[in-house]
Amino acid sequence: MQAGYAKAGIPAAKGYKKWAKRFSRVSYQSDTHGGRMVNNYSNSIGKKAYGKYEDLKKAPVGSVYIKDSFSVGKNGSLSAGPIFLMEKKPVGFDKANGDWRYYLIMPNGNLMGTTKGKNSAGVKFCADCHNAAAETDFLYFLPEEVRVSSK
Repeated sequence: MQAGYAKAGIPAAKGYKKWAKRFSRVSYQSDTHGGRMVNNYSNSIGKKAYGKYEDLKKAPVGSVYIKDSFSVGKNGSLSAGPIFLMEKKPVGFDKANGDWRYYLIMPNGNLMGTTKGKNSAGVKFCADCHNAAAETDFLYFLPEEVRVSSK
């Protein structure tokens, strides 16, 4: 999956499993991401904030949160899904959406969209959904039973 995502040319999509902290002990189903199985990751800038989960107040500028995905077929076969990225930008980047930049990258590396970039309208649904979580800086958190301890 990583090799495909890397073809998009987005730095955070390249080798993220080597540098990112994984917050999900196991993959879990995310209804808000197409019912796919997902894993949650953070870069070093954002990991301390994300690890506070619902007690998070504000993620630092430069935080990158990644959710890779895959589907499981009826016969048990696996299919890579898109990768979803959120990047906290400086104040003023997109005030209405908490200054988050969203990316949606397909498994073959096609960039489906990015906030204020290619096909920005194609990732508007990301911001629309995350706007309901303004009290935790527009972030949702994985189910408690699959979380890595924040300690």
